[in-house]
Amino acid sequence: MNKRYIVRLTDEERKGLEGMTGSGKQAAYKIKHAQILLKADANGPNWPDEKIAEAFDTHVNTPRNVRQRFVEQGLQAALERKKQDQPSRPRRLDGRAEAHLIALHCGPAPEGAARWTLKLLADRLVELEIVESVSKQTILRTLKKTNSSRTCGSVG
Repeated sequence: MNKRYIVRLTDEERKGLEGMTGSGKQAAYKIKHAQILLKADANGPNWPDEKIAEAFDTHVNTPRNVRQRFVEQGLQAALERKKQDQPSRPRRLDGRAEAHLIALHCGPAPEGAARWTLKLLADRLVELEIVESVSKQTILRTLKKTNSSRTCGSVG
């Protein structure tokens, strides 16, 4: 099969990739991508994609995708993972909902409770129709991200 994207490494790029694969101080996927580029090099071994995929235990599309990113976007893009066009799931709490959550958390505790709990906060956000549903873990992550302590009493 004719390759559409031909990898031609310079001596400097080849030395850098060999250093990266030999050091073992990079993320595993970066080392694998560097090894793929070294084997796909037209000035070197020039292995076919199937042989590269078998040697490095990847899907046969991985060498093709790495070669394509190298030719179109350069060495750094080929070493990185492909960025998602859109997140897998939309965020439950957007900026407006996060602001409501923090305002609730900083306000007085609900009647009959000493302080806000994650469940109380989640239930109140649903009750106020800010979100349709939200888990306690989402509340915890949001409060943690904003450095709001859930263990201290209310500040307002």
